[in-house]
Amino acid sequence: MAKPTQIQLSHGGGGREMAELIGKLFFDAFDNPILRREEDAAALNLNGATAFTTDSFTVAPLFFQGGNIGKLAIAGTVNDLAMMGAEPQYLSCGFIIEEGFALDKLKTIVNSMAEELKKSGAHIVCGDTKVVPKGCADGLFINTSGVGRIIKPGISVSAIRPGDAIILSRDIGRHGAAILTAREGLELESELTSDCATLWSVVERLIAANLELHAMRDATRGGIAAVLNEWTKAANVGIDIEEKHIAVCDEVRGVCELYGFEPWDLANEGTFVIALPQAAAEAAVEIMHRFCGCHDAAIIGTVTEEHQGKVIMQSPWGSKRYLDLPQGELLPRIC
Repeated sequence: MAKPTQIQLSHGGGGREMAELIGKLFFDAFDNPILRREEDAAALNLNGATAFTTDSFTVAPLFFQGGNIGKLAIAGTVNDLAMMGAEPQYLSCGFIIEEGFALDKLKTIVNSMAEELKKSGAHIVCGDTKVVPKGCADGLFINTSGVGRIIKPGISVSAIRPGDAIILSRDIGRHGAAILTAREGLELESELTSDCATLWSVVERLIAANLELHAMRDATRGGIAAVLNEWTKAANVGIDIEEKHIAVCDEVRGVCELYGFEPWDLANEGTFVIALPQAAAEAAVEIMHRFCGCHDAAIIGTVTEEHQGKVIMQSPWGSKRYLDLPQGELLPRIC
């Protein structure tokens, strides 16, 4: 009998087909001693302060330039831990798979997850697989949770202070623009790729330099506009930024002009914002340029006691305006 090329309901039924799927695909890709014990729960040894996060991924399309839903799931969860100064250690992973989903596509996604895990040293130690009838899910949904050891305590929005510098790690808007072009089938002269990437290696460098990091946040849904506005309200401060210091590639600018979007509202999946004392800002940027490949990293603004709860952006021509929190859903199913 020929082997199935698509996911069948029996792959979620708890029998032979499910055992083969888990054993020959998931276990081979995510192999580690804790997972191989095949217990109902992973037995972990956690010491000291621990960060814990969870996220679900429903991106459409599942494959895009620069990544896929699997790479996105690992990077997204690892990045949430990294933004708390936590070394990623253990992840869980739950798959909700629609009947009829191609097995070769699933293998590609799982293998990309395994490759992304290597970049942070984290391991998937437990998981779950559910198969739902055709029409009950859009191909594949993934849920991940992660825990990590906090090695830089005190990183929090509550630590932001007036006078802090605001650093942006790279150019913005790539993920949102890449997803949009994939949906619309736009053909651009140059290849636009998502910034989807694991950020732990960058954060680890900054921590190793013993810099006083006050707050960090990856600029996912809502882009840097959402991050900065959330910070002003949570810390009861104002933030001034300069547009000329915010890197935006030509392809993203073109997509924004075509659809009427603002690049600072678009989602990113490998870009983060830092608040830290002015005295440490230049050193942080230098480290990011020299050792982390963050060639566009730049100081884009400062934290102020004025206009609390507001972000003000100065244009290259000297005019100023409020950078508001994005309203509505610019692009659904972005991550």
